[in-house]
Amino acid sequence: MNRRTLANLPLGAALALLTISTASAELRLPAIIGDNMVLQRDQANRIWGWDNPGATVTVEIASQKKQAKADAKGKWIVTLDPLPVTKPDAQPLAMRVSGSSIRELKNILVGEVWLCSGQSNMGFNLGTNYDADLESLSSKFPRLRLISVPQIGTQEPQDDFKGQWEEATNPEVIKQFTAAGFFYGRLLHQILDVPVGLIDNAWGGSSCEAWIRRDILENDPSYKPLMDDWRNREKTYNHEAELEKHKAAMEKWKVQAAAAKAQGKTSPKPPRAPTNALTGQHRPGNLYCGVLHPTIGYGMRGAIWYQGESNAGRAFEYRQLFPLMIKHWRDEWNLPGAAHDFPFYWVQLADYMAEKPEPGDSGWAELREAQTLTMSKLPNTGQAVITDLGEAKDIHPRNKRDVAERLVRWALVKDYGLQLPYRSPEFKTLKIEGNKARVSFDYVGSGLKTFDVDEVRGFAICGEDRKFAWAKASILNTNTVEVWCDTVAKPVAVRYAWADNPVCNLFSSDDLPVTPFRTDDFPMLTQPK
Repeated sequence: MNRRTLANLPLGAALALLTISTASAELRLPAIIGDNMVLQRDQANRIWGWDNPGATVTVEIASQKKQAKADAKGKWIVTLDPLPVTKPDAQPLAMRVSGSSIRELKNILVGEVWLCSGQSNMGFNLGTNYDADLESLSSKFPRLRLISVPQIGTQEPQDDFKGQWEEATNPEVIKQFTAAGFFYGRLLHQILDVPVGLIDNAWGGSSCEAWIRRDILENDPSYKPLMDDWRNREKTYNHEAELEKHKAAMEKWKVQAAAAKAQGKTSPKPPRAPTNALTGQHRPGNLYCGVLHPTIGYGMRGAIWYQGESNAGRAFEYRQLFPLMIKHWRDEWNLPGAAHDFPFYWVQLADYMAEKPEPGDSGWAELREAQTLTMSKLPNTGQAVITDLGEAKDIHPRNKRDVAERLVRWALVKDYGLQLPYRSPEFKTLKIEGNKARVSFDYVGSGLKTFDVDEVRGFAICGEDRKFAWAKASILNTNTVEVWCDTVAKPVAVRYAWADNPVCNLFSSDDLPVTPFRTDDFPMLTQPK
């Protein structure tokens, strides 16, 4: 049973599969700790499980022997001393866990572990990538390990899930794994020549608030409107009634489809079946409890994230919500020492939807800005800018390899000490001189350049009337662009790539696209009135 099948089960049946029975007289280990797993190198790793209350459990691996006593609920935990990386010519490790029974775990490696999370563009599996057939057939990486968490949305924290670590050698297994995560992990594995373990818990369409423990949101006045709305929804939502509505809509559709067929016309699309709002991926706390909680505490280097589409309508709120989530995860993992603030790298929203003939406000642009601002609020964060990799008619662009390459640059430089271009150019300063604006940038490499055509595209400018017009621009020097418009005599603000689907072509010399920005602080489209 794969994670998608489990996600489609009724909640009661799904939870029954995942519930840990502490009354059992057998030693139990969670799915995240098992055969084929990768332990984080050079880090104290926690190993945990369940046994009879009061039982003494011994964990042995390499030359280490650690003991713990199960608490009143049967939970036990030991902390291993840091282990060195498993070298290419070394044999995998074995782990023996002894309590009221014995578990022998085999084929364990020590290397780099990364969590791959977010919504559908992270969940977008390798089987739907543009070259899925070649990628899956050519994947023969026994030291790259994968594990996926089933999609369970619940308000009850789950301690385990149904899944297992797999070697990246089976094309059918690989096709079901996150494409962006797979390419990211494979690059790390090939470049660093170390084992890599990837944990995939992404859920398509998920909202940021679903990944945060509910009481944190309840106790913050900033989120009172959000939580009030959900409390009202929880009181009134009737999934059975929604199913009946869908059943009636389907009967109506069948009549329409038959009529269309008889007339030789294209049949309308059938109505989409309702998803249960109470067990879905939007309800605050649901994904924290259902898919994140079972993995919290497992040793890892960091996390990669691709999400934001579902929060674009509340981009102003995302300025605080997204950093809150990252800090919350770090506190929950509570990794020792400097590892506490583990690296967290995300993909900025791609270009999507129709191109607009005139510049204006954009919820997606505001969400991108919220993502960019997060880098200045939290340490060990970074983003991959991909405004050149999207598809206007598809919210799921199929090129995930380039996405992963931009993400992995951050890790290779910031976490593994390589010298590579990794950060997209970002707005630095604005200087108005007459009817022209000079915009300078950081992180330009050896300079700025245009893509596809010589003309610089993507800038808009406005005067005191705050009415933006498309602007002309030219690259003045290594890090400065001059911007102007013949109809704006006294400019006050400049924007770049500020649209759902911006037409823009300014890059660093290292082929990284300039980060979308605005120099103004005008009221936002998504800002509460």
